[in-house]
Amino acid sequence: METWYTLNNVDELDSPALVVFPERIKENIRILKEFVPDSNRLRPHVKTNKCAEVCQLLMDAGISKFKCATIAEAEMLAMLAAPDVLLAYQPVGPRGVRLSKLIKKYPSTQFSCLIDNEGTACELSATAIKEGIDIKVFLDLNVGMNRTGIIPEKALSLFKYCQSLTGIVPIGLHAYDGHHNAADLAVRTKGCDEGFLRVESLQKEIALQTGVTPTIVTGGNTTLSIHAKRKNAECSPGTFIFWDYGYHKLFTELHFVFAALLVTRILSKPDDETICIDLGHKSVASENPLDKRVHFLNAPELRPHGHSEEHLILKAEKNNSYKVGDILYGVPFHICPTVALHESVVVAENNRVTGSWNIVARKRKISI
Repeated sequence: METWYTLNNVDELDSPALVVFPERIKENIRILKEFVPDSNRLRPHVKTNKCAEVCQLLMDAGISKFKCATIAEAEMLAMLAAPDVLLAYQPVGPRGVRLSKLIKKYPSTQFSCLIDNEGTACELSATAIKEGIDIKVFLDLNVGMNRTGIIPEKALSLFKYCQSLTGIVPIGLHAYDGHHNAADLAVRTKGCDEGFLRVESLQKEIALQTGVTPTIVTGGNTTLSIHAKRKNAECSPGTFIFWDYGYHKLFTELHFVFAALLVTRILSKPDDETICIDLGHKSVASENPLDKRVHFLNAPELRPHGHSEEHLILKAEKNNSYKVGDILYGVPFHICPTVALHESVVVAENNRVTGSWNIVARKRKISI
């Protein structure tokens, strides 16, 4: 039976393969703009897709601001002439030099990055002075993620310090709150609002003492529906573009659609209840427990039993009808690192494979 994901020419496709569906990508962009109609308040994170063609679809929809995690992702966006790119990563060591080269090579793109301490600010200032440029920075705020950042209550002095440095221009505040990931929207909202109040308080104090009102960039997918209602913050989801099974199960108020699937084949049936497919660690993100790595749309009853580099072992009911060569269509539980495992994605339109797109920013380096 044909469904939206069935590929009529799947016999021509080697597996495992990551397949994307452009019309469903466009639908997810449309849904995102339902949450946040003002494109000036959207700053999608491209770490999920790492693909120029997908980013072009976002730009075609009127989105001009982006967030990324690597120099390669930033360069990919600059190659598309994206107007505004925030490197949501503190450029420690050689990365600061690479960022300065990026700024000089692509002058039509406004680049910025994160800072959370005076030492790195000094290093970046020295690099900027040497290269004869100004580097715009956002203070990276820790609102409970406890991964990077400075707590908002201690950040005013850092903002002023950055203002005092030559070559460093503080323009914003970055507050990622992915730790608010409870399935209960009310619980998520309470924690999210409490964290944002701290950021707003800092923003007001900075404006009062310096005359600069910094831009706030906040949230990801988990808090999108909450931050979308604010008027004074840019939203930066990433996973929405392809969506995945993990977020689908947890965040029911987000009605994005699956736009990327793993196509895999049954390689062997060692016994009547055991199925081996060609979907190893090298093809699907495997940081989650075994039962939270992939969900098969056309075989939801199959249970994962073992996983290795090239194989995934599944258990089926006795007297099942599965046979060697059968195709399974799987939704990853975590799409972002799954994409990073693939050099390219297969493009499917109208139930047929029609081409491929390179995952160009999967590379550590494009030219810089």
